[in-house]
Amino acid sequence: MNEVFENNMKFAPLLKFYYRYKVIILSSLFAVITITAISLFLSAASERNHEKAAVIYNDWVEEVSQVESDKSKADELLNELITSYKKTGYTKLALLSSASMSARDGENEKALESFIILVNLTDGFRSNKLYNKLARVSSARLLSSDKQYDAALNMLEKYSSKSTDAYIHELTGDILLKKNEVLLAKNQYLSAKDKYIDEASQSIISMKLANIES
Repeated sequence: MNEVFENNMKFAPLLKFYYRYKVIILSSLFAVITITAISLFLSAASERNHEKAAVIYNDWVEEVSQVESDKSKADELLNELITSYKKTGYTKLALLSSASMSARDGENEKALESFIILVNLTDGFRSNKLYNKLARVSSARLLSSDKQYDAALNMLEKYSSKSTDAYIHELTGDILLKKNEVLLAKNQYLSAKDKYIDEASQSIISMKLANIES
């Protein structure tokens, strides 16, 4: 009897603590269970989305790979990826590939549309920086070729002010030179020359600088 009494006394402080903070403890436990359940549900949903996106992406690849592909069907599949599975890597890869093919075929407006969608999908915190940079650079080149120089510079602004990518500085310099902003263009070329490590690229930048100063 004494042993039972002593054991009960050992747990008395814990029981007292539990009853004092019962609401907080139960609420916290419920929150943990809820968050865990939601995380598992979202993880499963994400996996299902990736599987569905993979099927659509494979259908799209098969369609665009044909010698006489049905462009309307390919566009329909791409739009389905963008609309329903925009967070998946398959959608981003399809957009990049589609935009590149459109640019190759001279469909600059269509290419620019896809690149801009890709920019928007890969912007922000924990975004895909590689896809974002590729999409921005490609968009800037297309905008520049269409003489939309300010829009092109806006596309590059995210990286041109702090980028370690020499090509972005070079491209920014090219666009600024087209705008006749010679001094700003020269500064971008100098940044590019500092960052290029191969002699061929450095020589090209040197020639561009020489043309400015001549």
